[in-house]
Amino acid sequence: MVYGAHIERVNLKNKVERDEVETFLKGFDLVLDQDVDFTFIIRDGVWNPACKGNSLVATCSKAKNVLKCFAVQDELQGEGIASALISALIDKLFSQGVYHYFVFTKPCQAPVFSALHFKLIHSNPEVALLENGIYDIHQKLEEMKRNYQVGDAEKASLVMNCNPFTLGHQFLIEKASQDNSEVLVFLVEEDRSLFPFETRFDLVSKGVAHLKNVKVIPSGEYIISSATFPAYFLREEGVRLKAYADLDSSIFGKYFSMHLNIKKRYVGEEPYCPVTKTYNETLKLVLPNYGVQLHEVRRKAFGDKAISASMVRSLLKKGDTLNLISLLPEVTLKFLNTSQGREIVEKIKSSNSPH
Repeated sequence: MVYGAHIERVNLKNKVERDEVETFLKGFDLVLDQDVDFTFIIRDGVWNPACKGNSLVATCSKAKNVLKCFAVQDELQGEGIASALISALIDKLFSQGVYHYFVFTKPCQAPVFSALHFKLIHSNPEVALLENGIYDIHQKLEEMKRNYQVGDAEKASLVMNCNPFTLGHQFLIEKASQDNSEVLVFLVEEDRSLFPFETRFDLVSKGVAHLKNVKVIPSGEYIISSATFPAYFLREEGVRLKAYADLDSSIFGKYFSMHLNIKKRYVGEEPYCPVTKTYNETLKLVLPNYGVQLHEVRRKAFGDKAISASMVRSLLKKGDTLNLISLLPEVTLKFLNTSQGREIVEKIKSSNSPH
């Protein structure tokens, strides 16, 4: 209890309880994100006849290790309510064995979290990302350099999901390999794709093994993740997409390019997906501010269409495997014929997910 307020857990599966939080957040121009898995609220001690209960005065949620959807009534700012909510959510994370966490909030709220020992990673006019816990982005990047023996020479990079690894991905990596002395391929580690991260990492590593100047590295939590770019996975568009694309792009330029001496980033042209297209356009605007050139490469085509992982998944969903030999490298074709590969194909056939 903080100044007569009660902390309660919300049953997110209960429509009435969820609607109450969503209505409260609307008053702050916020929404309850689709990926939220846990929510706390605080009510005041005064009975409100309108809602037949105590009024909701504050809330905060989490999605995995990302604290978000935070709001406190203006008149209660500075009353210890923010600290109580955050402490309760951190206790929940600790109980789940999570000791590093992020917070998404509006820039104007960043000082609230800085006072609670969160470190600001980056902010733009729409969103601020902070972190706290047993490590920070600088430590993680130094660890990445050691673990993958990344030197100090100038290098190029790519960021890929590869769900699954296609001839298009292989072509783009080969292009970067031909043009540069050293190339880093950051593979999106967030496990929200139909092909699990471990599988994707194995396929890409084997698929570029012939390119001796290429290193495949897990992207970690700081590139296209629930923390930096939730809109990528939620397939959101509009202002939120642009804000998150700017955040992710800026973190790459501000930290990755500086720590790892990355001077170029390669992307394939995006004719289909509006989310990825917006991301590419944002990279074009943001990366030059950090001394990084963006190279947009015409995608390898099959017939008159650019090869894409979504095209492959569409064919797999239809059971049309005849054309896959023209879309996939041998390593992916072989995997699809394994028991694990066949299991994933069955999931694709039964799934409505675009991922």
